[in-house]
Amino acid sequence: MRGIVASGTVVLVVLGIGNHLWWLAAVALLYLYATHGRGSPGTPSPPGAGAPPVPDSYRTYRERRDRQARWERRYRRERPFESRRQEREKSR
Repeated sequence: MRGIVASGTVVLVVLGIGNHLWWLAAVALLYLYATHGRGSPGTPSPPGAGAPPVPDSYRTYRERRDRQARWERRYRRERPFESRRQEREKSR
């Protein structure tokens, strides 16, 4: 499918040298492929797509939580003035 769309787009672009309507047809073809060509038509992205995945078990959750706590302690240790400023802003 991807090869057909790519070759069709190239043909439409070459034809578009003399007639700009072919350029519009190439853009429309790429738009339709991008929106409906991959997977099921009109598949909306799941809510919270940017959110991290749900942990498989409590152990992975704990490991991730502990790793985050270590990073936060390290940040506070290496940047004491910045961490104090953030704490003051948070308490306001």
